[in-house]
Amino acid sequence: MNWKKCRLIEYSPSANVLFVSLLLAFCAAQALGQCAGKVSSPAAAADCAARETPREGTAILDPAHPYSLAELIDVAEHHNPNTRVIWERAKQKARELGVAKSAYYPELEGLAVFGDERLINPFPEPLAPRGYVMVELPVVKPEVTLQYLIFDFGKREARVDSAKQEKFVAGADVIQVNQALAFRVASAYYQLVTAQERLEATQDTLRTAQTTQDAAENRLNNGLATLPDVLNARAETAQAAFDEESADGDEKIARVALTEAVGADPSPNVLIDSQRSAPLPEKLTMSIDALIDRATKDRPDLMAQTLRIRSEEARIRAARAEYKPQIVLSGSVAQTSLWPTADYGVLGSASEPTWSVALGIRWRIFDGGARKNELLIAESKRREAGDELTAKRDETTREVWTAYIAFRTALRKHDAAVALLESANASYSASLEAYKYGVKNLVDVVTAEDQLAKARLSSVSARSELFLQAVNLEFATGNLLRNQPPATRLKSQDAH
Repeated sequence: MNWKKCRLIEYSPSANVLFVSLLLAFCAAQALGQCAGKVSSPAAAADCAARETPREGTAILDPAHPYSLAELIDVAEHHNPNTRVIWERAKQKARELGVAKSAYYPELEGLAVFGDERLINPFPEPLAPRGYVMVELPVVKPEVTLQYLIFDFGKREARVDSAKQEKFVAGADVIQVNQALAFRVASAYYQLVTAQERLEATQDTLRTAQTTQDAAENRLNNGLATLPDVLNARAETAQAAFDEESADGDEKIARVALTEAVGADPSPNVLIDSQRSAPLPEKLTMSIDALIDRATKDRPDLMAQTLRIRSEEARIRAARAEYKPQIVLSGSVAQTSLWPTADYGVLGSASEPTWSVALGIRWRIFDGGARKNELLIAESKRREAGDELTAKRDETTREVWTAYIAFRTALRKHDAAVALLESANASYSASLEAYKYGVKNLVDVVTAEDQLAKARLSSVSARSELFLQAVNLEFATGNLLRNQPPATRLKSQDAH
């Protein structure tokens, strides 16, 4: 994918803001020629991991730059240790496939012999007075030998197939780790957004409490209120100040958690672009059956488990091939040079090419049950992988249902929170105005003030939770960081 195509997707009215943020991380990673965002298939991810080298070092964040969610995900994919670990494992699996394929090629081995040997050769006494001859035999013999497995009843093919599936498993694991990391960063990002908005809500509550206190003290100065009313209002202001300090600490802790998630040194020195004016995802575009079907097809952990089953099936074929013979071609060619000398008579020297070739059948007849046990182990691992796939599918269905219900619940909670905030704000304004005119007492105002504070916090939590549940739905269905239509959209998009 090029940047032009990414820009077209970015401004498409069919993509919501949340999805665009995650998609931009996909585009940014591709533009850098790295594997972090290339999640089209396990094979593509595995091939890219085999070619590319992950970046070294800890991520460095600019404390003066407000980072978007897409930028933070991009930084995390390239610098988080977890992605580098799984990246290296994918490179190793690619090399193991190369090792398995090398079995199809002949083995050539060079050998050079430089020797000197002193022998006693028996000879008849008429020819040698002592009945033997001492011979010294210097030898120089450079040699090349060849071993070539011609036919093995599919053993090599099965091992190559198993290694190939393991390589694809590693590619699926790369996708899974990157999706999990993106979800972790998004969670930390929205937790920070929540903490920031909670801090602002407590600041608003403090101003509200101060307004109530000012009203009580003004009435006291005019002889219309009692000192307990003022003390009660001051207590509410002190509580609001305490809540503000607590929220301020939580906001800084959320910053530290976010920097850790992206792979930087944990620190509160990070700014984010929270996009608070962005419209919320307010509608599902897919049914629960369609979401479960997407998860079954696209979840990288399910892909990896299916590939593991294929790998185990290939190992079973390799184990069965061990019972069959192998046809091997072997040969050697050398230049043999000899300069023998004897203490009696004259021996001739030689320097001639020598060679040998043989076609053999190698067949293990008995091995104490090793092949049988290897086959039984391979069959057991195949059954184990199948049972794990069944369990993972059940787990996936549960997670999709949970994410689906959580998103719909978050939608209703957000609508309720908006209505609650409007009602609480109107109630407090009316109660404060009535108190100023002496129609209501301070208890009514404080009660309305507490309801307004709770409504503000509920509104903050509901908004961030709605974004986070939309991300969770994409993660549960395996669509996070993928160039596919999201499962949610905005109400404002219905007109397009």
